Amino acid sequence: MPTYALLILPAFNRVYGESTLRLTRSELAVFGRRALAAEVSDVEERSIGGVPYLTFETGEPLTGADVAALSNLSSVYALFGVEGELLRPLAMRPLDRLSSDLITIQKYAGKTNEHFTKLLLNVTVLASAFPLDGRLSVFDPMCGRGTTLNQALMYGYDATGVDLDSKDFEAYSGFLKTWLKNKRFKHTAEVVPVRRERALAGRRLNVSFAVTKEEFKAGDVQRVSVVNADTLRSREFFKPRSFDVVVTDAPYGVQHGSRGGGGGLSRSPLELIRSALPVWTELLRPGGAIGISWNTYGGSRDDLAAILRDEGLEVQKYPDFEHWVDQAIVRDIMVAVKP
Repeated sequence: MPTYALLILPAFNRVYGESTLRLTRSELAVFGRRALAAEVSDVEERSIGGVPYLTFETGEPLTGADVAALSNLSSVYALFGVEGELLRPLAMRPLDRLSSDLITIQKYAGKTNEHFTKLLLNVTVLASAFPLDGRLSVFDPMCGRGTTLNQALMYGYDATGVDLDSKDFEAYSGFLKTWLKNKRFKHTAEVVPVRRERALAGRRLNVSFAVTKEEFKAGDVQRVSVVNADTLRSREFFKPRSFDVVVTDAPYGVQHGSRGGGGGLSRSPLELIRSALPVWTELLRPGGAIGISWNTYGGSRDDLAAILRDEGLEVQKYPDFEHWVDQAIVRDIMVAVKP
């Protein structure tokens, strides 16, 4: 049986790096079931030449489409065919169409690891009825400073977000406009007030851009829209069935994306998700998927699964993605599909 080896991208975050091989193993299992023609088996961690690899076997050789799909694994650096004691490099063809500094430039306290953000987006899209290499529309209802939005843009998707924090909204707006200007991409960008019944409901960043002038002139643009408002009010800004996937990294019990009825910031991730999920689900297209990462100290897998099922969503039987972040945070992923 053909054998392959994945060389894992070094992680600058030491703690996340300690979990990378195991998380990549789980991510590979999802790709094997949802994105590859070849069946993946015998996945194991091996040291080759003193370097850690993740090796696996397939029932038949990987096709070009299989290699292209695996090129998007969140922590993969290179893919090899194993031939005896030799490694034969396979040509990687990731979806990324923009410079990686879109993901890496921003540095701030509480930023979600970009490798994990990519993993979360990958496994959510793969659960949906839509192809990973399609032109998708991604919604992050608690987008912070836009790590998920930026990864969606890397893949050529359109990206939409909502966030309550005005400082995060201003920081992301300023960053994206500066980045587009420095890259000399043809674009339009504006921040406009949003009013409902003459009252100010929030602010909205609207961006359209293209990598080339020819694409921009032809209308072949990517779009970014971010609203500075309560996530519970998302339905006021977007039409039902507007998005292919909803992907969000729920804040870890410090402050969350809604003030709720009492006026104070919600401190329970599951309380917030329970309140917001009907809104998010209405915005999702049939066949679309919702991917949520959360701090398990704020609620169990069974509790979150029950919330998703109560909303009519089909929770996916995914492998283990739970991993330690720090003494107060153990993070996990759950994905569910809208029938």
